[in-house]
Amino acid sequence: MDVIVVGAGPAGLTLAHELALGGAEVVVLEKLTERIEQTKGGTIQPRTAELLDARGLLDAIRERQFERAAVGGHFAGLPVPLDCTPWQTRHPHTIGIPQWKVEEVLEAAATARGARVLRGQEVTAVRADDTGVTVTTDRDLRARYVVACDGAHSTVRKLLDLPFPGRPGTYRAVLADVRLSAVSELVPAQAGHMSTMTRTTADHWGMLVPTGGDHYRFTYGKRDEAEPPMTAEAVQQALTAIYGEPTTLAEVRTISRFSDATRQLENYRHGRVFFAGDAAHIHGPLGGQGLNLGVQDAFNLGWKLAATLRGAADSLLDTYHAERHPKAARVLHHTSAQRVLAVPNPDPDLRALSEIYTDLMRLPDTNRYLAGMMSGLDDPTRLPDLDLVTADGPTRVAEVLRDGRAVLLDFTGDVELPVGWAEHVNLVRAKADTALPAVLLRPDAAVAWRGDTPLEDALRATFQPAFGA
Repeated sequence: MDVIVVGAGPAGLTLAHELALGGAEVVVLEKLTERIEQTKGGTIQPRTAELLDARGLLDAIRERQFERAAVGGHFAGLPVPLDCTPWQTRHPHTIGIPQWKVEEVLEAAATARGARVLRGQEVTAVRADDTGVTVTTDRDLRARYVVACDGAHSTVRKLLDLPFPGRPGTYRAVLADVRLSAVSELVPAQAGHMSTMTRTTADHWGMLVPTGGDHYRFTYGKRDEAEPPMTAEAVQQALTAIYGEPTTLAEVRTISRFSDATRQLENYRHGRVFFAGDAAHIHGPLGGQGLNLGVQDAFNLGWKLAATLRGAADSLLDTYHAERHPKAARVLHHTSAQRVLAVPNPDPDLRALSEIYTDLMRLPDTNRYLAGMMSGLDDPTRLPDLDLVTADGPTRVAEVLRDGRAVLLDFTGDVELPVGWAEHVNLVRAKADTALPAVLLRPDAAVAWRGDTPLEDALRATFQPAFGA
């Protein structure tokens, strides 16, 4: 076997899809016997939407989204929507969708390409050597590489006794998927900007997000409870306190606690074992970043593992940590800043700071900066999804990336692939509204070359040298 992925969440299933797309034999081990239908990380940011579009998966995601006002996101819940349109994207608004429905789409896509998902498989041991890794569940499984995508409490991370440095949470709150049999006029009719959704009282803070019909995601906390109880009675008490007597609980479908703990592995690679998603980094929930960060980890690592299995130098795998660790560190940094500004019932000094920051967010340059950061659209390796005109007719950048191969976009008609690379890099000659002469896109849609250096040098530096070219 080529790769074992531990964990069938969004990061693990995206990785399985990318590996299978790249020709790798991959098995996903999931300790749960069936998927939990929990809303959980229910936001897809614009850059993640672009990547899913590049694999032809976005339509299936949109079919499952819940009704939501068209917003570009928020920063710290302050009352100024972020505007992503200056970043030249086809997807300027966040998508609201229960996490389990994202997993449903990703698993179907991964298994259609040959990946296997084995449920009820709890990992009890991980042993790595120079040629591979043995993972023990109810039996031993052997693969050349293992990727831990098994969440904030990663079993693999604990089995390898790896430190997870950072800071503990400053609060504990409850996340519940509920059904309501009656609602007051304070309950929102549809999801919208966080500033319009959050309510605070003297003792409670909370947010009800409609997810379809009588279903809601209810996030809440209480000032005097370090560990809010997870009972139907406690949920009803919080609903009554925040949304009034008419708001009546019909059912608690799922319930869990969360905090704003902030931690990050010092290295995402340990020999033949890699870490992605919450197994590699955790942070406060503000801004809807977690699911997106994990999915983007998987896009970065997937093609590199597949290329290494086909003969790329082992050093290619080191670029995963080099590229993704700073991305997560930045998210940990800005979610920590948001935590300060988003405190319920702030004191007068903090309220004054929030008001000044809100004024700054109304400035176009500030809003553009924050929108790019929160959406992921400010990635310097990103190429907008340009309209292309080719000899075969009109298309766009996302569509030429569907097969998971690197793409050389030639906008002049004069660029040629060096000998040995045509078998592995798609050459697309096109007209587009761009001043660039040519662009080399990696399989994960990142720009590796812009026509300003020798192409063969860029190919070898990017793929090191993948595909035996």
